[in-house]
Amino acid sequence: MATVEITEAAPNDLEAVAQLFDAYRVFYRQSSDVAAARTFIRERFARRDSVIFLGRVGGEPAGFVQLYPSLSSVSMRPIWILNDLFVAPAARGAGVGRRLMDRAREFASASGALRIELTTERTNTTAQGLYHACGYARDDVFYKYILTVDTRA
Repeated sequence: MATVEITEAAPNDLEAVAQLFDAYRVFYRQSSDVAAARTFIRERFARRDSVIFLGRVGGEPAGFVQLYPSLSSVSMRPIWILNDLFVAPAARGAGVGRRLMDRAREFASASGALRIELTTERTNTTAQGLYHACGYARDDVFYKYILTVDTRA
């Protein structure tokens, strides 16, 4: 079995992350647009408003996880929003998703964060199984509300 390597993505990883990010969006029923994905990821690197970890199998890009910073007012501590996790179909089953989740946890802990939060579609049972295996618990205390303010979304 090939070695899984996880590194923090940097601007020189732009093309690899953009390709994976585009595939992630397609998974969520969006049209492929690698140029827009590249622009979006380039902006994340430039603004430093997210942290991206890139997984490679045998040196080839295989998946990524993207975290956005937030705060918990009640606890007065940072939290991280795990907004994006994707593993390329050819790399599934190799442990990439688990390793990316573990690296996200290590990063959040080292940053002094209280927790990591994530959401997923109810039908994404594969991801839900991974999240449970990594120690995540489904929140049955709070409701999630969404207000769409941009009608183009």
